Amino acid sequence: MKTKPYLIAEIAQAHDGSLGTLHAYIDAVAQTGVQAIKFQMHIAEAESSPYEPFRVQFSRADVTRFDYWKRMEFTLSQWKDIKKHCEEVHLDFICSPFSNLAVDWLEEVGVHSYKIGSGEVTNFLLLEKIASTGKPIILSSGMSSYSELDQTVAFLRSRKARFSLLQCTTAYPTQPEQYGFNVINELKERYQVAVGFSDHSAKVATGIAAVALGAEILEFHVVFHRGLFGPDAPASLTLEETKELVEAVNAIHLALRHPINKNDNESFKELKTIFEKSLALNKNLPKGHALTFDDLESKKPKGYGISATDFKSVLGRKLKRDMSQWDFLNEEDLA
Repeated sequence: MKTKPYLIAEIAQAHDGSLGTLHAYIDAVAQTGVQAIKFQMHIAEAESSPYEPFRVQFSRADVTRFDYWKRMEFTLSQWKDIKKHCEEVHLDFICSPFSNLAVDWLEEVGVHSYKIGSGEVTNFLLLEKIASTGKPIILSSGMSSYSELDQTVAFLRSRKARFSLLQCTTAYPTQPEQYGFNVINELKERYQVAVGFSDHSAKVATGIAAVALGAEILEFHVVFHRGLFGPDAPASLTLEETKELVEAVNAIHLALRHPINKNDNESFKELKTIFEKSLALNKNLPKGHALTFDDLESKKPKGYGISATDFKSVLGRKLKRDMSQWDFLNEEDLA
């Protein structure tokens, strides 16, 4: 991994339809060290209907899922201001569209990259529209089998689209046995593209592990507090945890770029002298005594007696002189 992992903080519906809250998230995310902030553009009439069921029945404010999406909407003008705010605080503006109309809006807004949610992987109508823009695409694989992904990848490649893939499990919050870390490298080997991890575990450790296992992109939901209203809050990181994650994965990236050569320990030469040990006697012993294992101790530093590594070489040999407890033992002391 030559470049730092690309970290995407997803706001999704954490703003709960409040434009002021959304702008507060932009400022807060800008202080965490991530490179990108991600939103979802919902235009209720274009993407949904009153018949859409709730994923989870979380809302007392909305009679139907359609009503919820309606409440999550912003105007085109408001989206342009959102994008401008992201630019001002140096965050890439990424968005998931859920309708072709949303793609038209995002092209007018000037989106950096398109994120394809797990439920849209086989929506070739939407993918055709997005691929035609020429913008980079980040595709979540949460609900897709390999046979479905094969078709989608072939479709995107036929359109010469620039895309990356994310291992993702559509469960909120995701449990450890659902992470699917093994899929990160499976996706890399199968499709030969950049691969990342979309996390819904609400655990800092999950993102750290994903990067250590080769994830080049890390996407995760963020929220001011996990007790806030909304379907994604329990599966999100807090802003404080996001800062911890950024620091940790950047350190992991640095470590992975500097592999250690275990055949070269020259840099430890001085420390080895301090920490390694020499043979000594653990009791007063007379001249002519034949040494046994029980007569020996190892003491710091190295180089003042025979190396403790070579203790077998002195067993059975006799002392040339009387020696005292804790004296270092050298070849000239032995017959």
